[in-house]
Amino acid sequence: MESICPIDSQFSLEISALLESPSAHQQQEYFDNLLRTRQYRGLKVKHNDELGKGVYADSDFGEGELVLKDKMLVGAQHSSNKIDCLVCSYCFCFIGSIELQIGRRLYLQGLGVSTSNGCGRDTFSHNSLDHCQADSSEDVDNCYMEEHDELKECISSSSKVKVPLPEGVAESLMNGESSLPYSEKFPLPSTIACSGGCGEAYYCSKLCAESDWESSHSLLCTGEKSESISREALSKFIQHANETNDIFLLATKVICFTVLRYKKLKTAHLREQEKFTSSIVLKNDDLPLLLEAWKPIMMGYKKRWWDCIALPDDVDSCDEAAFRAQLKELAFTSLKLLKEAIFCKGCEPCILQNDLVVASPVEDYFLYIDDLPYPEKKNAEEITLLFMDALGDDYSIPCEGTAFFPLQSCMNHSCCPNAKAFKREEDRDGQATIIALRPISKQEEVTISYIDEDLPFDERQALLADYGFRCKCPKCSEEEP
Repeated sequence: MESICPIDSQFSLEISALLESPSAHQQQEYFDNLLRTRQYRGLKVKHNDELGKGVYADSDFGEGELVLKDKMLVGAQHSSNKIDCLVCSYCFCFIGSIELQIGRRLYLQGLGVSTSNGCGRDTFSHNSLDHCQADSSEDVDNCYMEEHDELKECISSSSKVKVPLPEGVAESLMNGESSLPYSEKFPLPSTIACSGGCGEAYYCSKLCAESDWESSHSLLCTGEKSESISREALSKFIQHANETNDIFLLATKVICFTVLRYKKLKTAHLREQEKFTSSIVLKNDDLPLLLEAWKPIMMGYKKRWWDCIALPDDVDSCDEAAFRAQLKELAFTSLKLLKEAIFCKGCEPCILQNDLVVASPVEDYFLYIDDLPYPEKKNAEEITLLFMDALGDDYSIPCEGTAFFPLQSCMNHSCCPNAKAFKREEDRDGQATIIALRPISKQEEVTISYIDEDLPFDERQALLADYGFRCKCPKCSEEEP
């Protein structure tokens, strides 16, 4: 079958270089520097001829001790989750207030807003915040009472019926005109709007806003200050991603991250040339600069998306080639839309995951109310039960998305792991947190489980086949027939 994407043939050599696995020496050098610059102590990334790279303890860890808090390289909140959770677009901590979190969700829920009916991010995110372009967080929090005409066009017929609130109650809570008892015990960072004016990205601090702008959002912002070459094309790409697979939004962040790094490297390269010659002649071959910009991704890259995604249960193995061809065509359609929005000639060959979860403070708030002594509990519940009933059983939905964590992605699997990803009470952002399940000795490999390790042997092996290997850990060796 001929390649769908002409970039494959036009830049075959460059793409091969980008997708080539780094040497053991390159990996060691990169991760040594990463551990040093991020000041991660007690860990070492080492190469194993059989398993590839892995994370090893460089000191002893006790049971329950924090092994690693890994900052994501890129991350994206699931489109559907943006209805339930208002979080910082960079670090993914919850922002605003308990009242804003509950009121906003109930307001959208009252409209029946759902991404399952094809309404894209521009529908439930941009339009619900499109008048929030003020500098102060107070003005941002007061903007939610604006008209939502386009939102009302996206009423979902399949929304679960819950106890309705009296008219205007959700708006009043969302807009800060009413408050909940004891909510001051659960303070959240104020909301800071994107400086580009998109009305879609919000942050917990100016530092997060600036960091996101510099790493990717300057190209993905749909506001007036966007550095995208076509905001119209960008909006079409976002709509396509929301209607097909929001993994394209994460992939786009990776591409923008690389493009912006490449531009910085090229600018620095030109300045360096100016020191030695008055007439600058830049070689057409910018591949070394692109490879350097791509390096953080290259260290964790394994396969192209359409080659490694698990075959669905309803797709027969004899139809696998056609299934993957359809995925590739879908990705190429997304690519064409993105290329029109952020095209960078030097990065053209580059245009080709871990779960992200942050617990909701709304759950903590309602648990606090439930634990109050009498009569404080009775008095508080006269107000809070109204909202609890309106939210229903899923009142505690966390922030969910997909992210790339450079060090966690190096951790190998074991069905009898000595560590696990686990959010402690104080872990309230999108960093990956790894905790020791038992004592880990110095020089011992730190392993986690990619699946439910309590499943039967055959089911575990079937699930792990999607990761491209057959597990030979002590538990599997013992249970194998």
